[in-house]
Amino acid sequence: MTEMAKSGATPLEGDGKRILLVLGTPKTDSLCHALAEAYSQGARSQGHVIRQLKLAELVFDPVLHDGYDQSQPLEPDLLDAQRLIHWAEHLVVVYPVWWGGFPALLKGFFDRVFQPGFAFKYREHTSLLDPLLSGRTADLLVTLDQPAWHFRWIQGAPAHRQMMRSTLGACGIKTRRLAEFAPVRFSSEEQRQKWLRRAEQLGSRV
Repeated sequence: MTEMAKSGATPLEGDGKRILLVLGTPKTDSLCHALAEAYSQGARSQGHVIRQLKLAELVFDPVLHDGYDQSQPLEPDLLDAQRLIHWAEHLVVVYPVWWGGFPALLKGFFDRVFQPGFAFKYREHTSLLDPLLSGRTADLLVTLDQPAWHFRWIQGAPAHRQMMRSTLGACGIKTRRLAEFAPVRFSSEEQRQKWLRRAEQLGSRV
């Protein structure tokens, strides 16, 4: 049965949306951290309830050693992550693009957490998948060192397609907004402050 996101936070949390922010960088301090905090502030200003998963602080093996052919027990942090994903109506994933994709830690997180029976199920007698996380939406906040136009038109934006279609989309999570912050390298403090204001505005318009 598809796990639909229920509308509204619990009575103790308030009337806003339930938002899970996944900070998908292995760094302990970066522009992604600042963007995540700005988005969170914007969301909270509108009464939404936001919880965060900082992958750099979680304890888990990011390697899916046998694919899904054999069971690989989830660590406590990943079990908590699954509970938060079920709790959330809206996901926010904040991450950098490295070598055209997203960091290995974030890829490993999805490999381990988005398991059969949780995020999808195999369709009987075919190789196709049926999503189990339908009813949820997502915002993506992505940093790049190269210009956004170069990533899109020269490289084909592989990280965007993988995240929106092959990962979130395959599990029923519909990407609502993709915000690029680029190029980060050589960006000025003034430019970064503009990006933080933009992230805060995105959070306030969930």
